[in-house]
Amino acid sequence: MFVSQELRKKNIAEYLLYMWQVEDLIRAYGCSLSRIRREYIERFDYSEEQKEEMTDWYGDLLRMMNQEGCRESGHLQINQIVLQQLVELNAQLLSSSKFPFYNSEYYKVLPFIVELRQKKGDGKQESEIETCFNALYGVMILRLQKKEISQNTLHAIKEITTFIGMLSDYYQKDKNEGIEFE
Repeated sequence: MFVSQELRKKNIAEYLLYMWQVEDLIRAYGCSLSRIRREYIERFDYSEEQKEEMTDWYGDLLRMMNQEGCRESGHLQINQIVLQQLVELNAQLLSSSKFPFYNSEYYKVLPFIVELRQKKGDGKQESEIETCFNALYGVMILRLQKKEISQNTLHAIKEITTFIGMLSDYYQKDKNEGIEFE
């Protein structure tokens, strides 16, 4: 909860990846708030008040997951909205002539996006931005599992990270100052 609040202010991409991880953490504890409290939250060196706040936060997320039917898989509506905002911002940046570096980075990453979609091959329609986030999240999970990652994948992830980093920076700029697209 405390991490998500900071990330939301500073880096929307890291925030979204963190929230996906939180969704998976809730699933890993069997969507049981008592287990999350006992086996996860209790490990932190927080005051009782902070632990209660965290328990309430996880409880709210768990309730939303139940209501939105994403106990097994999928993402919370609050996270889908953030992703959609990034998709829309990406489209605005690409349609404007004022952001040539962003456009250049997009076209540098596009072949990786196409390749990732071909490898996935499930026919599911997802935005290019969601494909990038799925790749970043997948590699993050592989690293947590200490699994080997190929050089080609690492190269693709490096480029995707740069691209999503730029998008995240523009998101913050748009939220804080506003962006003139034309």
